[in-house]
Amino acid sequence: MSPAYPHRAAWGTAGRLRQWQQQALDSYLATKPRDFLAVATPGAGKTTFALRIAVELFGAGVITKLTVVCPTEHLKNQWAGAAARVGIHIDPSFTNSQGRAGSHFDGVAVTYAQVAKNPDVHAARTRAFPTLVIFDEIHHAGDALSWGDGVRDAFTPATRRLALTGTPFRSDTTPIPFVRYEEDERGLRRSSADYTYGYGEALRDGVVRPILFHSYSGHMEWQTSQGEQLAARLGEATTKAMEKQAWRTALDPGGRWIPEVLAAADQRLRQIRRQIPDAAGLVIASNQKAARAYAAHLREITGVEPTLVLSDDAGASERIDDFRDSDASWMVAVRMVSEGVDVPRLCVGVYATSTSTPLYFAQAVGRFVRARRRGEVASLFLPSVRPLLGLAAELETQRNHALDKVTNPDAPTIEERAMAQANATEQASASLLGEFQALQAQAEFSGVLFDGAEFGTNAEVGSLEEQEYLGIPGLLDTDQVARLLHDRQVKQLKAQRAAQKAAGQRDENARIADHRMRAAKRKELNRLVAQYSRRTGRPHAAIHAELRRRCGGPHVAQAETAQIAKRVDMVRAWFVGKTG
Repeated sequence: MSPAYPHRAAWGTAGRLRQWQQQALDSYLATKPRDFLAVATPGAGKTTFALRIAVELFGAGVITKLTVVCPTEHLKNQWAGAAARVGIHIDPSFTNSQGRAGSHFDGVAVTYAQVAKNPDVHAARTRAFPTLVIFDEIHHAGDALSWGDGVRDAFTPATRRLALTGTPFRSDTTPIPFVRYEEDERGLRRSSADYTYGYGEALRDGVVRPILFHSYSGHMEWQTSQGEQLAARLGEATTKAMEKQAWRTALDPGGRWIPEVLAAADQRLRQIRRQIPDAAGLVIASNQKAARAYAAHLREITGVEPTLVLSDDAGASERIDDFRDSDASWMVAVRMVSEGVDVPRLCVGVYATSTSTPLYFAQAVGRFVRARRRGEVASLFLPSVRPLLGLAAELETQRNHALDKVTNPDAPTIEERAMAQANATEQASASLLGEFQALQAQAEFSGVLFDGAEFGTNAEVGSLEEQEYLGIPGLLDTDQVARLLHDRQVKQLKAQRAAQKAAGQRDENARIADHRMRAAKRKELNRLVAQYSRRTGRPHAAIHAELRRRCGGPHVAQAETAQIAKRVDMVRAWFVGKTG
């Protein structure tokens, strides 16, 4: 080990590697690849793994410089802090104008956008020193053509490249630089990782928290640009276009859906803070205007000003750091903290955005699953809409980035034509809706999703069940959460069956009572008709016919109790001379 790089000695203060990190490290050191892609679920510890590789390569003399490429400015500082703790000193303030300056640092931290602006600067640095390049969330290299081209031009000369991501999949077909693609059994080219550690594995190992998804529906009303007023229950709209409009109506700060869901989320957070005093919550908003409005709602609910993080504010990064190191309850932010930002005390989230790509959703969920100690439970509150519920149910699904988009070869042509027609209808519907104005929105608890299973509520005890779910302890392991939810569902089903049985018994008792009353009234009517027949000399049949004509209804044998009672009253009136 070179005395100029005492990194391995410094590493001893950082603790042991997790099992997956050690396995991935062993795989890397055994193969010594120039390019290595590690896919690990958000919260699993990709930073620690990557810096351990850097320590090994520095110590072996393979590299003398490190470059970390990040999605955001804030993450540059985060990486610099993590690297410093293991004896690697990188400059997060490096700018393109500095060129090769900063030689007293072990390396630099830059953003993908920064590299794209002047890849030649970074290419020169990379050629000048044996360099390891760490790509944090490598899928961002495909966010723009210039980003991908810039990364490729700047870091092709690198001695080693280590790509990290929690979500390698993208919804487009833009190739990600330095990622290997292999054909699957259908000939579809997909990204191929050198090591993969999914959410399911991390959950079983206790590396990440179990997460409960609290879904909320409700009645939505909005007005289109043409003045047409539409309404739908959230999650039950008939078309995707209407579902999107109902979803946006729910997120409108002027309605009641958002403040009601925020109040429920705050109640959940207060419940967790009884066991985890510094537990915190995060609201992920669609835009800055909504973020400010949500912050105002939280201030009204809690009586405390939440931390507001807007991406164009100069002090946004500092506010995130201050929030992370404090015991404040709530932070409201736009996209800035949806990915990569490490605030481990986040335990409760509100997904208040209409973005529904698998990549964005997974990264948002990743803000809440980072475990500090075994047993912490996270909760994410979200609109009860099909795209999000589907993503929540498939949280453990492993996805890869696909370069090719192909139709299903097994699908008959007629089905493909029908699908194309449906899509055209959907697009036309969306075009007709256009802009809209939210009119009314109310929240209604739908249920809880956990481990792909839905634990819902029922109409009899809906509000009570919401309170029970909000009160789930904040310290439970995965098996305990599953068992608690299962037991609660069994209890709920028993209560439903008991209520149904009781209702059925009440119906049976009512039926018997009515039968007895009808028999008594029929007997009374026959007695009165007989008496009236003796007084008037009219036949029984004629009197019954007259009663049916005046009171309505079928023959006595088929008549209902109320109909018979009406005839009884009429015969009594005849006796006193009121009619007849």
